[in-house]
Amino acid sequence: MASKRKATDETKTPEVKIAESDEDEALGKELDLDKSGSDDSDDSDSSVYSELEEDESEDESDDEGSTDSEEESDDANDEQDLPVKKTKEKAKSSKPKEDEYNYDSSDEEDIRNTIGNIPVNWYDEYGHIGYDLDGAKIRKPKRGDELDNFLSRMENPEHGVTVEDTSTGQKVVLSEADADIVARAASNRVPEQGYDMYGEWSEWFSSDVMETPLRDIPETKKSFLPSHCEKQKVGKMVHAIKMGWMKPRPAADTKTDESGPKYHMLWQTDDQVDSTMRRVHDPIPAPKMYLPGNEESYNPPPEYLFTDKEKMSWERATREGDKRKLPFIPQKYSSLRKVPAWSTFIRERFERCLDLYLAPRQRKMRLTITPEDLVPQLPRPQDLQPFPTVCSITMKGHNNMVRSLSVEPKGQYLASGSDDGSMKVWEMATGRCLKTWDMGGVVKSVAWCPNSALSLIAVAVDTVVFLINTGLGDKLVNTRTDELLSEEPDNSGYVPPARVSQAVKWTGPEEKSPPGTLVMVTHFKAVKQVTWHAKGDYFATVLPEGENRSVFIHQLSKWRSQVPFSKAKGQVQCVLFHPVRPSLFVATQRHVRIYDLVKQELTKKLMSGAKWISSIAIHPSGDNILTGTFDKKVQWYDLDLSSMPYQVLRYHTNAVRDVQFHKRYPLFASCGDDNNITVSHGMVYNDLLQNPLIVPVKRLYGHTKYDDFGVMAIMWHPTQPWLISAGADGHIKLWT
Repeated sequence: MASKRKATDETKTPEVKIAESDEDEALGKELDLDKSGSDDSDDSDSSVYSELEEDESEDESDDEGSTDSEEESDDANDEQDLPVKKTKEKAKSSKPKEDEYNYDSSDEEDIRNTIGNIPVNWYDEYGHIGYDLDGAKIRKPKRGDELDNFLSRMENPEHGVTVEDTSTGQKVVLSEADADIVARAASNRVPEQGYDMYGEWSEWFSSDVMETPLRDIPETKKSFLPSHCEKQKVGKMVHAIKMGWMKPRPAADTKTDESGPKYHMLWQTDDQVDSTMRRVHDPIPAPKMYLPGNEESYNPPPEYLFTDKEKMSWERATREGDKRKLPFIPQKYSSLRKVPAWSTFIRERFERCLDLYLAPRQRKMRLTITPEDLVPQLPRPQDLQPFPTVCSITMKGHNNMVRSLSVEPKGQYLASGSDDGSMKVWEMATGRCLKTWDMGGVVKSVAWCPNSALSLIAVAVDTVVFLINTGLGDKLVNTRTDELLSEEPDNSGYVPPARVSQAVKWTGPEEKSPPGTLVMVTHFKAVKQVTWHAKGDYFATVLPEGENRSVFIHQLSKWRSQVPFSKAKGQVQCVLFHPVRPSLFVATQRHVRIYDLVKQELTKKLMSGAKWISSIAIHPSGDNILTGTFDKKVQWYDLDLSSMPYQVLRYHTNAVRDVQFHKRYPLFASCGDDNNITVSHGMVYNDLLQNPLIVPVKRLYGHTKYDDFGVMAIMWHPTQPWLISAGADGHIKLWT
């Protein structure tokens, strides 16, 4: 169509444009089309579409200039061209209007917008709505605002039948027929008016049967010849049957004798499945009744009849509900007609019905799990030796419960503190008491200084911590200890804070002090525990009633003290120094807090879930912690894993008093008020991906209870797999 149009354009000479009809002119004004076309425009197209094309040709010329300033100059040129346009319109009106379709064939469509079947909303952001046949842009018509729409709705009688052509953006007024079709379709009626949906059906074929058929072609000769492909198939089947590859179906037995009597199974056998049970997979047949034996006969043999003794025992078993050999007594009758009615017939029938009703209908595969499969595969205790198994030495000398134990760093001596007000030092190898000190009060805690260059014990009695030289072992070490601690260090420039000076006082020995006392550290409240740092210069004391001053850290070389905490986070039970890092473990009643002493901040808080923590122990590597609680639990924490317990051990039936790790062997132990000492194997691997192995290996019994107190304290030997325990009975036992 475009080629035809170009041909007509070439044949025509440039003339003045024919004037449009009044309707077209009005429509052009409505659409605000630019009519300032060039003289070369097509004269034949005088419709609105031709005006659109003229506008597009102008756009092409604009695009060739393609700047925004040129568009502004075009608007100015349009005003100048207005008189020229009027003269052209007059010239157009003088000429007769030509038919714009005189060169089109009737079956061609006049497609103005060539964008095809694509969503028109793609052009929402552009000033044009598509492209014509020559590739020029079709400008969007001006759209009125809501006020124009309202005025059109009020004044324009054709507003209701006006629709917008989405391809050109132009408003089109529907004809009456089109509007009627739209209205009928919207109300779910037949769009075409006057169409009868239920008219008589015009038959395609006649219903009359013709005597002579329309088509009577004789059968072809092919239909009388056997099929070649079927012959090949039959030949293959015959060969397969001969070779035994294929077995023919057995012929149906036609010689069924229907005249004879038919027999049916009255009782089903076990191998026959009831048709109603086919829905159940792998059914179980109903239980059968036991067949009667000789004892149930009306005329049983004499050996089946009861004697008087058997009859008495049967009746006694019936009364007492014991198990009987037979549920009845066999009886003998001379003839069958003399047998009376069976007294328990109805009961037996009822029980039989219960057997059938309550019988299992289906086999179910149950998991056969033995309890041994649920228990983890732990190594045998014999493979985890050495660990203490027997009590080798019992050290007797204290008259009251022994609360605290401490072993010398080399393992040669043992110190013990008791409620009888004495502290004793024992020789480990023989169990002999070497020295006894009368401390003048209940000894709550003893701790041997880990520094092997000093022979020093810290003893907590009431509010005072005595630092005592034992005078045992190497004499050079003893004299060096006396020299170092006999004189007060020079603290002339140091002024202790008020919180510390009011609570702690360092003094030398007094007249009433125990023999060998070098330093006395007096506190403002009772001291419960003394623990040393691994280097031997610092030691910490715990005052449970001290509130925000319940923990003190003392420096031995300078006679100085400090209070690390300004707030009380619960009642402190015990504290421990980390064996490697500068950290302090503080155990309150419910939590264990880990503080960094260098950064002076809380690094971790362990949630125990226990009601009252009694003791704490740290693995020599420093990454695992053991806590004992008064609610019978021993909790193992892996610091790299979580703040919750890795394992909770419930081996005690009463309160747990103490827990301890061995420094060299993978062993730990716990003791409690149930007089039970549980020794366990606790292997910590260097591989971080492997969890610690915890295996209880031995239970040690030997102490006796005293006022509901059991084993009060335990301590491992520093080099040997030996365990020392102290009980409320005043005895100290060495387990090897």
